[in-house]
Amino acid sequence: MFKNSSIKSYIITGLLIWVPLVITLWVLNLLVGTLDQSLQLLPQSFLTENWLGVHVPGLGVILTVLIVLFTGMITANMLGQRLVRFWEGILARIPVVNTIYNSVKQVSDTLFSGTGHAFRKVLLVRYPHAQAWSLAFQTNVPLEIAMRLPEDHVAVFIPTTPSPVNGFYFYVRREDVIEIDMPVDVAFKYIVSMGVVATVSTPPAKPK
Repeated sequence: MFKNSSIKSYIITGLLIWVPLVITLWVLNLLVGTLDQSLQLLPQSFLTENWLGVHVPGLGVILTVLIVLFTGMITANMLGQRLVRFWEGILARIPVVNTIYNSVKQVSDTLFSGTGHAFRKVLLVRYPHAQAWSLAFQTNVPLEIAMRLPEDHVAVFIPTTPSPVNGFYFYVRREDVIEIDMPVDVAFKYIVSMGVVATVSTPPAKPK
């Protein structure tokens, strides 16, 4: 007979094996299923359901990558840049749409371009109270706001756990933050895993 402690240990061990695997497969299935929607851009005769009799998952991923690659190749030249400016000019004339598009474009330009300054530094800031510290990422302070602040401030984004896409945006005095030598992706791992996933490293010596 198994002891209760042994059964509990086996269940926990089994969960540690299956939970990450199931969640990974679920995310991949969701991602592939979403990208497969790009197949709707093709004529019906091109779909595998019509000439193979069965849907082949993952073809939408390949099509999406090709579309993104082809778009980047076109917009890399002068003609493509003119087409982009023409398209953006049309969107700028549509109320509500122009506000949403410009906001999303500014965020994507900052995150995906190599010249952006967002999420380039990992900071420690006092949040949610003066006796607690939270991981944060330094972003940009708009010039019109920086000119009105009496002291030197930095803009920080504090992600929530375990979903780092949500969080809080603050302006904090530069002297009240601690800049730490940690890659952004490692900081994200700490946040998403709620501190469970930690890299093994030699901690810096504390100042005396």
